[in-house]
Amino acid sequence: MEKFIEIQDAEMVFQTRKGRFHALRDINLNVRKGDFITLIGHSGCGKSTLLNLIAGLLQASSGTLLCANREIAGPSPERAVVFQNHSLLPWLTCYENVHLAVERVFGGTETRTRLKERTKAALELVGLDHAEQKRPHEISGGMKQRVGIARALSMEPKVLLMDEPFGALDALTRAHLQDELLKIVAKTGSTVVMVTHDVDEAVLLSDRIVMMTNGPAATIGDIVDVKLGRPRDRVALAHDAQYSAYRTAVLEFLYHRQAHPAAREAA
Repeated sequence: MEKFIEIQDAEMVFQTRKGRFHALRDINLNVRKGDFITLIGHSGCGKSTLLNLIAGLLQASSGTLLCANREIAGPSPERAVVFQNHSLLPWLTCYENVHLAVERVFGGTETRTRLKERTKAALELVGLDHAEQKRPHEISGGMKQRVGIARALSMEPKVLLMDEPFGALDALTRAHLQDELLKIVAKTGSTVVMVTHDVDEAVLLSDRIVMMTNGPAATIGDIVDVKLGRPRDRVALAHDAQYSAYRTAVLEFLYHRQAHPAAREAA
């Protein structure tokens, strides 16, 4: 398998007021270029911690993390992050929020005209060219998340990292943005690593679903290879036996093999 992101024997230990907290242990994962990977598991299993390690926002206590054969030593525009909170600057328009990222990455080497073209192209990619002059308070939650995705894609990252980007949205908006994300990834060929709690979202979007064991000292418990053709249609997949089998495999892991500690205590 061609390795684009390589994680070898990664551990993460936090120093807290109560002492050492062992968040992750023995993380080994390879991601191919163009793969869509989802990380799933119960709360506290270290999904976001692992994503932050790949982003370079955290440094592993031990182990090796590589992207395109280079050590991940800190944040970089080549690994763009989209959080659940869109983090838009409220006093800037949609255009200005995206342009800020474009200018930071390409401002030293490209003309103003080219920077403008990049900004407009990113907004057009997520279907928001009509709303470029609106400010965050003037658009819906789903549109704000699309601006966040546009901002990330405008930097032409090698890897798109997403931490539950649709978690705060209503079901219909969430479904619409999942479909839009499928189209965007097909068009850009992006490598994506995404944290989710949603089993159906994981199966719909993923090439592989990485299932985490419960924390502390969480690790990768199993990986499901999702061999569904692309493009994917959610309505057609609702009646697909293979889709149901993948969904059942993830549910089996989460609720039988890795039942949440609170559920075990209640039982």
